[in-house]
Amino acid sequence: MRLSIRYENKLQTIELNEKETEEMWISLSLEGDELPKKDKERLIQDAFNEEFNKPEYNNWHKFDRHRGNSKASPNDEGEEYDTSEPLMKEVADVRVFQKDQINRDYQYEYEDVCKWIRKVLGKKEDWADMFIAVRIDGMSIREYASSIGADENNITQKLKRATKKLEQEYKNRQI
Repeated sequence: MRLSIRYENKLQTIELNEKETEEMWISLSLEGDELPKKDKERLIQDAFNEEFNKPEYNNWHKFDRHRGNSKASPNDEGEEYDTSEPLMKEVADVRVFQKDQINRDYQYEYEDVCKWIRKVLGKKEDWADMFIAVRIDGMSIREYASSIGADENNITQKLKRATKKLEQEYKNRQI
């Protein structure tokens, strides 16, 4: 049997032997084992077309054929643009182009929060380190306790006190 397969807008034909044809019949869940060979082959091709050689691909391809290909063009001096990447207006999410700035902003925010925590907790540097490690960086209490060689209960109580102090300061902050 010859099976036509659409691949990259071109039809390609592959040759199937009797065993492969029977396996294709079973995999496509077709019924009618008493049909003649020619009808079976036609049903297999029709089912394969319906399942895999869909015309929706062509419609999608018509719509999206230019996506990813930059529309940048050279300027009057004849300088060429790098068209290997799309322009900012051609992508759905422009954060791709701002990844470094987003990471820097996140790092600045993180540093500001840590600075504020250290300032509020003042002389209790161990509380500040503990609060930053557990509450901001996401380290577990057990892991932090084992890293400094302290009791988990002790760490939990200090965290409660640090949280209470930070909450009071946050309410009393000047805006």
